[in-house]
Amino acid sequence: MPVLHRNVRYNCRVIFLNKKILLIRPKISLANAGNYRELRWFTPWSKARHVEEYFLPRIIQEVTGQETVPFGDAVLVTKDTCLGAEICEELWAPNSPHIEMGLDGVEIFTNSSGSHHVLRKAHARVDLVNSATAKNGGIYILANQKGCDGDRLYYDGCAMISVNGETVAQGSQFSLDDVEVLVATLDLEDVRSYRAEISSRNLAASKVNPYPRVKVDFALSCPDDVAVPTCMPIQWRHHSPEEEISLGPACWLWDYLRRSKQAGFLLPLSGGIDSSATACIVYSMCHQVCLAVKNGNTDVLADARRIVNDETYIPEDPREFCKRVFTTCYMASENSSQDTCNRAKLLAEQIGSYHINLNIDVAVKAVVGIFSVVTGRTPRFSVHGGSSRESLALQNVQARIRMVLAYLFAQLTLWARGMPGGLLVLGSANVDESLRGYLTKYDCSSADINPIGGISKTDLKNFIQYCIENFQLTALRSIMSAPPTAELEPLVDGQVAQTDEADMGMTYAELSVYGKLRKIAKAGPYSMFCKLINMWKEICTPREVASKVKHFFRMYSVNRHKMTTLTPSYHAENYSPDDNRFDLRPFLYNTSWSWQFRCIDKQVSKLEKKEGISVVEDVD
Repeated sequence: MPVLHRNVRYNCRVIFLNKKILLIRPKISLANAGNYRELRWFTPWSKARHVEEYFLPRIIQEVTGQETVPFGDAVLVTKDTCLGAEICEELWAPNSPHIEMGLDGVEIFTNSSGSHHVLRKAHARVDLVNSATAKNGGIYILANQKGCDGDRLYYDGCAMISVNGETVAQGSQFSLDDVEVLVATLDLEDVRSYRAEISSRNLAASKVNPYPRVKVDFALSCPDDVAVPTCMPIQWRHHSPEEEISLGPACWLWDYLRRSKQAGFLLPLSGGIDSSATACIVYSMCHQVCLAVKNGNTDVLADARRIVNDETYIPEDPREFCKRVFTTCYMASENSSQDTCNRAKLLAEQIGSYHINLNIDVAVKAVVGIFSVVTGRTPRFSVHGGSSRESLALQNVQARIRMVLAYLFAQLTLWARGMPGGLLVLGSANVDESLRGYLTKYDCSSADINPIGGISKTDLKNFIQYCIENFQLTALRSIMSAPPTAELEPLVDGQVAQTDEADMGMTYAELSVYGKLRKIAKAGPYSMFCKLINMWKEICTPREVASKVKHFFRMYSVNRHKMTTLTPSYHAENYSPDDNRFDLRPFLYNTSWSWQFRCIDKQVSKLEKKEGISVVEDVD
């Protein structure tokens, strides 16, 4: 909790026992990267192994009967052991407090963590905890927040208890339960014997600067508990990335739905991979709700009844619950194929959503007609002789009209059906499309929230395959095999001629690589080129790599402004381009990248001379 000490605000753990505060322990290492800005609100405690007197507010004094309590970097000593506290980021720091505390005889480390979910991150958290007790011995108890943080993050729980490098208890990673208690019975003598055998640890411990100790008249063990069985090490059960996509965003959606007090979701369902994956996540949410109710979670049951406006309702069948809270809408135009219409309809039938088919051509023609009346000119698609500007504008009109209709139907669909409430509009643009800017500003990717906005196309394809196998959604097979397309340009002989990857000038697989190098590896154009000429040396020449890198950075910088209006998305990938909270970069770049591209050209020339290839002045 935030505690103001001598007019400085610290982020603290308040440790208490039987209505008495034992210690207020301020946080030493603050999280200030990525999604976190702790330094905006708090000051780190910089006085190592130092304790001061803290005068309690009168309202607290009346409860505890204490006037002052210890405040600072100290540990607790009970009748039988010594306990220390870490706070969240401190576990991830290179000089974690548990190192020095362990050398000074602390046997039990507790950590109250706020570690958000990212795909494939859980193993790092588990490894950190286990390695903390493997090198130094000891018991580590990690508790982590659960649920939506009211923004783009989802805290995935994953509580654990580790002793001497091995996990002995694992909590659930994704759950609709607000509270979960994890317990283990352990033997402190195992810690002591483990440490006694590590001579390097003992040499370091003999020279350690001691921590201030707060004595506590309490014991964690009993004199006659010798025969009590202790918990044995277990193998950590990690979720696959596909399971994480199925569970994490589903729990986030449920938190968002119940806390926003809306009646459900509306999704523009195009029959493509992205919107279908979004629909599957909502279906997974319905599964989780039914499972939680079956397991006796009365809070989830009460929320479900309020959402569907029925005090006697019990959600038992995911498809039936989906029908009540999920509306899907296929918005056809003259550029839509019958195949995508059929795929969307079949998927809606299999997950049980309330499905709407409508045609947007009348609205598109009306909007374009207004422009023609005002200017006296009528834009045409490229295939009909129009310029690229005309074609792009005509595509954008369709996309934006779909957004307007999505919100109209979200507000009035339930009213038209004689039901109360409104719906939240779901977006379905993946992280790679956002990175490239392959979306229309304020189109149907604009929504209230987007559960897949932080997930790559590659992972979404794997998730679709997971849904085929685990949810028996056979409609997804044809969706998987179809090439991704926006269906905004005219059909050719009744068939789709437009594809996403051709439009983007790059593949989704390449986009994932660009994204990781740009954000995680902090690579600009030149350094990305230098890395990729080695990564792709078997498939591309340096000149081809240069062309690809230049094209990506041109498109990234030209479209960066779209990130300022990006729909709030579930944060699942560390190369997310979301500029609201995570990726705090400019949205107005010099799109020519003159200095960087010139460096790339020089390097290509050097490499080609070395290989004996005739040099062309301009890489493009």
